[in-house]
Amino acid sequence: MAIEIKAPTFPESVADGTVATWHKQPGDAVKRDDLIVDIETDKVVLEVLATADGVLGAIVKNEGDTVLSDEVLGSIVEGGAAAAAAAPAAAAAPAAAQAAAPAAAGEDDPVAAPAARKLAEENGINITSVAGTGKGGRVTKEDVVAAVAAKKAAPAAAPAKAAAPAAAAPVFAAGDRVEKRVPMTRLRAKVAERLVEAQSNMAMLTTFNEVDMTEVMALRSKYKDLFEKSHNGVRLGFMSFFVKAATEALKRFPAVNASIDGADIVYHGYADVGVAVSSDRGLVVPVLRNAELMSLAEIEGGIATFGKKARDGKLSMEEMTGGTFTITNGGTFGSMMSTPIVNPPQAAILGMHNILQRPMAINGQVVIRPMMYLALSYDHRLIDGKEAVTFLVTIKNLLEDPARLLLDI
Repeated sequence: MAIEIKAPTFPESVADGTVATWHKQPGDAVKRDDLIVDIETDKVVLEVLATADGVLGAIVKNEGDTVLSDEVLGSIVEGGAAAAAAAPAAAAAPAAAQAAAPAAAGEDDPVAAPAARKLAEENGINITSVAGTGKGGRVTKEDVVAAVAAKKAAPAAAPAKAAAPAAAAPVFAAGDRVEKRVPMTRLRAKVAERLVEAQSNMAMLTTFNEVDMTEVMALRSKYKDLFEKSHNGVRLGFMSFFVKAATEALKRFPAVNASIDGADIVYHGYADVGVAVSSDRGLVVPVLRNAELMSLAEIEGGIATFGKKARDGKLSMEEMTGGTFTITNGGTFGSMMSTPIVNPPQAAILGMHNILQRPMAINGQVVIRPMMYLALSYDHRLIDGKEAVTFLVTIKNLLEDPARLLLDI
């Protein structure tokens, strides 16, 4: 019995996907819950698992093909593995004597049923390259049928594999004048589309400020070991302070947490904060839901989980969808200053940067302080300049005196 392998049901925000990788080939034995194929969308990579034991049958959608929600990708022949293992007993008996002679031709020549050997010759298959599933490694007719199917599928799959995006930019030797053309991944293409959309459809401006990180760094240094012990290994970083400061500022300036929908302004009574995370596929932005209700430990734990999932390609569609405000930290890579681009339909994004020891004038004296530049890019259609500047100053004040976060002042 053939069981259809279908693409996942995509949410409304995802129109289609692309077949990224087939982890099994026609004729391969599969078990229930084995990973069969990856589907890449513009947000995440979705894994399609086997729903039954059997053998992978025909592949309908090759790597690189576009698929729609619930579209058939291929099929599994249920119980095919057991059938393949049982067939030799019936086929071998009447032809045992005939099979022995060809097998004696050489030590490397596999034991194969005559029907299997004939089918291999007809299809140009080298019998020695076929893995036998029969008793004692005997090559059965079913083994050759699977090999033939794999051979036929290979030419169709080859162009798709050749077009598959490289995991990283190619490395060329000095002096080479060669070029390599690869298509964008769906994620990169979607990022490009949204960046252009943001630039074209928003009145986007950026305001800057700087924050003295002395108090936050002293607090972190004093309590980081106790924090980690008290919260089951969760480490205290800087991002949780910025998320807490941002959610407090969002309460005071609701327009920064709003979005435009047609001719309407949608104000959100919650702060779903997207935190930009780097992965092998590019920058992804999982969302901390109701971040305004989360403790520092919950924020740090959530970010750590997102980071691991991003590296493993395990982020879910739900974790990547939505968000009312975004924070990105270019300082992780050494950026001193940048102008982040707003992620539509959000109205603003906060950019963190590198912490540098710089001379500052404090109470008439020059002292060395750990300073960070902050950038707030915002949609001027919704947020006035005064509101944006005051929002960023609020974050600055909360970080320079972290006690304000506890006292709500």
